[in-house]
Amino acid sequence: MTQLLKHIALVVADYDEAIEFYTKKLRFTLVEDTRLSETKRWVLVAPPGGADGCLLLLAKAASEEQQTRVGNQTGGRVFLFLHTDSFQKDYQNLLDQGIKIVREPSQEAYGTVAVFADLYGNLWDLIETGSSGG
Repeated sequence: MTQLLKHIALVVADYDEAIEFYTKKLRFTLVEDTRLSETKRWVLVAPPGGADGCLLLLAKAASEEQQTRVGNQTGGRVFLFLHTDSFQKDYQNLLDQGIKIVREPSQEAYGTVAVFADLYGNLWDLIETGSSGG
């Protein structure tokens, strides 16, 4: 038996602003945007070159309780880990796009890492594994 994570839901305030952030600022690909009802859409985005991996499902907050989770799904911990084979290029893109850097790049035993916040404040690690680090 084989299992894998296919989608991770990220609660967002607005579909279109989230799509714009992920596709324009992080250069993700919009994989699917299907209207399911008057208020609900099935929106999947993938990092560059990652459409065959785990996709991010942008899920609009539909209740007051869900709205309280936008930007803080993990209580302030890093939530998502974006691996790259070109740390310097991707880090420079974060700077160029005005994305908030929470922790400057550092060299760790596993590679180079920086922490950034998405448009709602969710924390992400940008990581390049290995000793070269970028």
